[in-house]
Amino acid sequence: MTEPAGMRASDSEREAVVERLRVASTEGRLTLAELTDRTEAAYLAQTQGELAQLTADLPGGAAAPAYTPAKPPGKARQWFVAVMGDTKRKGKWRVDNEIGAVAVMGDVTIDLREAEVRSNEIDIVATCVMGDIKIIVPDGVDVQLSGVTIMGDKKVKVVEAPPGQHAPIVRIRGYVVMGDIKILGDSHAQPIRRNALAWTEWWLNRRGLGHGSMHGAINQAVNQAVNDSIRDANRMVNDSLRRHKER
Repeated sequence: MTEPAGMRASDSEREAVVERLRVASTEGRLTLAELTDRTEAAYLAQTQGELAQLTADLPGGAAAPAYTPAKPPGKARQWFVAVMGDTKRKGKWRVDNEIGAVAVMGDVTIDLREAEVRSNEIDIVATCVMGDIKIIVPDGVDVQLSGVTIMGDKKVKVVEAPPGQHAPIVRIRGYVVMGDIKILGDSHAQPIRRNALAWTEWWLNRRGLGHGSMHGAINQAVNQAVNDSIRDANRMVNDSLRRHKER
C-alpha cells in the first residue's frame, strides 16, 4: 500500500513561509544566499512538507508580521575604498548599514552571498574612477541598478527571480568615470559552499543543478565513453583471437 501524497501548498502558505524567512534574516539567522535560495524554493514548493523543510532549522511559531528594522542612530554607511590598490570583502560578515564602495585606479570586490543581512533590501552607492567595482550576489535576487556612466560601463549578470516573487532586493546607485561596475550572480562567480539541508537537493534538482544536472550528465557521459572504449577493446581482442583460431 502506497503512502498518500503530501498536502498541496497554497499561495498564502508559500507567502507566509517567505515572510518567516525574511524575519529570520533580520534576526541574523540566514545569510543573503540562504535567504534567496529558500525564498525561491518556497515559491517552487508543491506540498506543505516541502515548505516545512525550509524552516525546519528556524525557531517555531507563526510567521512574524512584516518588519523592517530602523537604522541604528549615529551609524554611517559602511565604506570599502581602494585607491591604486585592491579591497575585498567576502565570506561571513554582517551588513547592518548601507554600503559604500569607492575605486580610484583600483579594484573593490564585495561578495554579499554569505553576508548576514538585517533587512530585505541592501542599498549600495558605488563610485568608480578609472577602476573596477565587482559586487557578487546570489542568483535570484532583485537587482536594481541606476546611476551615471561616463566613458565606462555598468553590467548586471544575475539570474533574477521571476516577476511577482518577493525576492531580496539589492539596490545599487553607480557613478562611473572611465571604469566598470559589475554585478555578478552565482552563475558568473566562484561558487560558495551551501549548507547541506534536506531541502537543498530538492531545490537543486528544481534548478537543474543536482543529480541529473549538467555536472551529472557530464560524469555519466565520461563513464559511458570509458565503458564503451573498454567494451570495444575487448571485442577487438576477441575477434583477433577468433580469427587466429580459425587459421
